Amino acid sequence: MKKLFALALCAVFALMMFAGCSGSAGASDGAVKIGIIKYMDHTSLDEITAAVENTLSSELDEQGVEYSIDTKSANGDPSTINAICTQFVADGVDLVVAIATPAAQGAATVLEGTGIPLVFSAVTDPVDAGLVDSLDAPGGSITGTSDAIPVSQIMDLAAELTPDAKNFGILYCTSEPSSVPVVTEAKEFFDANGYTCEEGAVADETDVQTVVQNLLKDCDAIFIPIDNTVANAMAIVSEECIAAKKPVYVAADSMVRDGGLASVGVNYTNLGNLTAEMAVDILNGSDPATMAVQVLTDNNIVVNEETAAAIGVDVSQYA
Repeated sequence: MKKLFALALCAVFALMMFAGCSGSAGASDGAVKIGIIKYMDHTSLDEITAAVENTLSSELDEQGVEYSIDTKSANGDPSTINAICTQFVADGVDLVVAIATPAAQGAATVLEGTGIPLVFSAVTDPVDAGLVDSLDAPGGSITGTSDAIPVSQIMDLAAELTPDAKNFGILYCTSEPSSVPVVTEAKEFFDANGYTCEEGAVADETDVQTVVQNLLKDCDAIFIPIDNTVANAMAIVSEECIAAKKPVYVAADSMVRDGGLASVGVNYTNLGNLTAEMAVDILNGSDPATMAVQVLTDNNIVVNEETAAAIGVDVSQYA
């Protein structure tokens, strides 16, 4: 009798543990619920989002999993990030994907203590952003992918394409946390390699045109880190730079497509695909605390031939 009781008790515990595991990861209808939040709508983040959605759907379809994906944009508003993620929690999502640093930081605050895992994408420095303990051992319930950029490689390309450019303007938004470490790295590079630079900081998108115009008065070229606010205004930036016949080097291939001259950076479709694969692994039982943050190393040179022709720069070797 004692043995039978012990076996029965084990069975009860097993059922309780199963119910506990599937409570967050299994809605009442048995379907897996995934919430995706992106900081705002622009080419780079849209590309990542599409890749995340496509890869999640493909992987989960292949596994025969019933699921739903709810994608929201915060339109660059921190209060909207909070509202969206609060609703995700109320909806009982099993996992959240946050795209761009502000979205990831806002999601992390809302999800703290809920047990819902968070997978971020396009966070340049997740340690500096306070999302993970380290890249190799994130800790907690958060991990994801980084779009850290090789500033030195971009500047080497600039030296090759426009060797006479010696004074760079650095254009970025002061409210973009992902821009700060890249701006610091760029300034250190310029100081160490005989360049001069001027900072062009904007508070929001409405400042971009005026700040660009001021930079172009004295600077030979402009450099833009991964900055969502400026990326959303790339049409304005490229128009001003083309009119001044001066190059703008950017940190994302999508910003090149939007009028920048050139970049050495990650492919955002690949970044989104990798983010989704990590999310699926977590849904299948992997622990985000021990899943290393993935930093893409397959950087590619991307040029805009139309922009190059408009400002008189030869990019034929990379076209």
